[in-house]
Amino acid sequence: MSKYLLNKFLYTVDRDPDLVERYREDPRGTVEWWESEYANRILNCHGGERSTWLAFEENERAALASHDYPALFDLGAHPFLTLTLFIAMFERDYDEPLGFQLEYARRLSDRKLPYPDIAT
Repeated sequence: MSKYLLNKFLYTVDRDPDLVERYREDPRGTVEWWESEYANRILNCHGGERSTWLAFEENERAALASHDYPALFDLGAHPFLTLTLFIAMFERDYDEPLGFQLEYARRLSDRKLPYPDIAT
């Protein structure tokens, strides 16, 4: 499992409004594209600099492709990164203020300490 790669996905998608919309509308396609085109880019480096070994495990890919943020939490993805990205994608679907944040908290409310390690 690569918590680093999960967090890199969440971080890079959240910072690009076009990718946020792409991930909202086509999560599976976006995950497949991102993994093949972006996962091995080295951030803040010359475009030609790439690694070659990073890839999602099937359970990570499935959680990302289904917007399953409770599963991402269980896999050790950083909760701040999941929350900020999913707010950007789904807050507009709720009529009440903080509607998505309350849903996020409700869906994670059965998790007990100790929480998964989020260190990468």
